[in-house]
Amino acid sequence: MVLNAYFVSDLHIGSPTDSRATLFLEFLKSLNGGENASHLFLMGDIFDLWIAAHQYFIDKYQPITDEIVQLRDGGVEIHYFEGNHDLYLRHYWADKIGLTVHEGPTYVELGRQIVRIEHGDQMDPDDRGYRFLRWFLRTPPLKFLMPRLPGGLVVKIGKKSSEKSRVYTSATKTITREETIRKIRTHAESAYQQKPFDLIISGHVHVRDQYLVQDGQIAFKSVNLGTWLDAPCYYRIDDAGGGLVDLGDAS
Repeated sequence: MVLNAYFVSDLHIGSPTDSRATLFLEFLKSLNGGENASHLFLMGDIFDLWIAAHQYFIDKYQPITDEIVQLRDGGVEIHYFEGNHDLYLRHYWADKIGLTVHEGPTYVELGRQIVRIEHGDQMDPDDRGYRFLRWFLRTPPLKFLMPRLPGGLVVKIGKKSSEKSRVYTSATKTITREETIRKIRTHAESAYQQKPFDLIISGHVHVRDQYLVQDGQIAFKSVNLGTWLDAPCYYRIDDAGGGLVDLGDAS
C-alpha cells in the first residue's frame, strides 16, 4: 500500500452549517475523490461537542459521518482520538462505525517512521484543574451513565463540561505564544525520553509549531497542529516525507 496519511485536530465544529464543517466536508470529499489516502487520524476536538452514541449528535453531523464511512469502506485506516470536547467515542465510532478509537497517546509505524500521536491535553503537568476534570469524566460510573442518559440531558451536561474544560485550559491557551511553544517542546522531549520516536504530532493548545531536535543520537520532529479556529490545516505523511498543508480560511 502507498503511504498517504493525513492528520487533523481541533476543528471545533459546532454546527453542520459553520464554515469549518463545510471545509472539513470538502477535505473528506477530496480524500474520497482520488487522493489515495491510506490513513486518516482525527486527533480530538473534531466537534465542539460529541458524547457517546447519542442520536442527537449522529443526526446533527450525518453528512460528515457519511463521508468518513465512505473513506472506511474504501479501505482507509481511520483513527479517532478522544479530546476534551469529544468523549466516550467507542460507543459509536468504534462499535458502530468501525474506527480505531484511542483515549490517550499511541504509537504507529508509518513507513520508516515511528510516530507518537495524541490529542495533547495531557502535555501540561501543571494544568491540575483540567487533569482532574479529565480524570473525573472518565471514571467508570460516568462512562457507564453518560451513554444511557436521555440525549437532551447529555447535551446540557456536555455543554457544561465543555465550558469547564475551557475554563481549566484557558490559562494554558492564553499564555504567551512563546510559553505555549515551550510547553509543547518540553512535553515532546519528555515523551521521547519515555519511549523514543521519529515524530510526535499533537493538538489541543491551539498554537501551531514545528520543532526539530538533532542532538547526538537523539533525533525527532515535534508538530503541533494548532486549531481550525485560526488556520485550518492538515499534516500529511507520504513515502517522500511529511509536512503541514494549509486548507484556507474557515473563520
